[in-house]
Amino acid sequence: MDHALLILVFLIGVALLFDFLNGLHDAANSIATIVATRVLPPAFAVGWAAFFNFIAFLFFGLHVAGTIGKGIIDPHIISDQVIFGALMGAITWNVVTWLAGIPSSSSHALVGGLLGAGVAKAGPGVIVLQGTLKTVGAIFLSPALGFLLALLLVLIVSWLFVRTNPAVADKVFRVLQFFSASAYSLGHGGNDAQKTMGIIAVLLLSRAPAGTEFSVPLWVVLACHSAIALGTLTGGWRIVHTMGSKITRLTPQQGFCAETGGAITLFLATGLGIPVSTTHTITGAIIGVGAAKRVSAVRWGVARSIVFAWFVTIPAAAAVAAVAYHFGGLFLT
Repeated sequence: MDHALLILVFLIGVALLFDFLNGLHDAANSIATIVATRVLPPAFAVGWAAFFNFIAFLFFGLHVAGTIGKGIIDPHIISDQVIFGALMGAITWNVVTWLAGIPSSSSHALVGGLLGAGVAKAGPGVIVLQGTLKTVGAIFLSPALGFLLALLLVLIVSWLFVRTNPAVADKVFRVLQFFSASAYSLGHGGNDAQKTMGIIAVLLLSRAPAGTEFSVPLWVVLACHSAIALGTLTGGWRIVHTMGSKITRLTPQQGFCAETGGAITLFLATGLGIPVSTTHTITGAIIGVGAAKRVSAVRWGVARSIVFAWFVTIPAAAAVAAVAYHFGGLFLT
């Protein structure tokens, strides 16, 4: 195997490692609510989520992959060094926040990594403002939309079940949570796996003849969905605890509303090609259902620490990526 091919295989392996860690890190987004309400035990919940993470490619296009591959930094400056720096920045931040039990965004860690490595190579002029601003704007819009939709759903289902025996309503929502958790896992896989697809596709594009158009081969699609599903199957129990019980205590009705509100947000974002944070989305939705009960039901101190991590993610990952970019020059050139 020649040197160039060896480097390509190495970088694809690192990209799939990031995808695996994304599933591991974000498993909580898919299963925290259904575990917290005791509808499914953790072992079954991760298997359930992993299955829907994998089959998500059957339901969504590849708009998010396009945004990551060519909408954050100029694809013409992509090199092995840039990809290595971007991935190491994202992976490092994911591992740090996973060990600390902080539900930060793998998506924005990757965006920060791309920005840091790209700017380290060619300066701020390489930033594609339209795609970057769209992604940064989603930091505010996705949790806000998740919050509002979950709050609205709580009000609707509360009105519909106002005369229903609480025990009967509880049984109904325990069944409905299977569907809402499935939908959220589907949205999670559809949005998050595409980010790694974009990285691998632009890496392949950098080696293709001039004039080749950006595209995502089927083997890349299958490899990325397999990696994220395997990561979800492995689980991320520290973050599950934070998301499922530290923000607010959840009932099956609240879990259904949070998952459904989050899933709708993810479906909309994926259709528009916006690489949103599944962490931000479900956090906003969980806060929404907690606040619908009463404002004091939300542990705002925990919520504030999570929000702080959101704002730190992009610059922190970018800083690590810039260092990793220069380090990569020692063996990738």
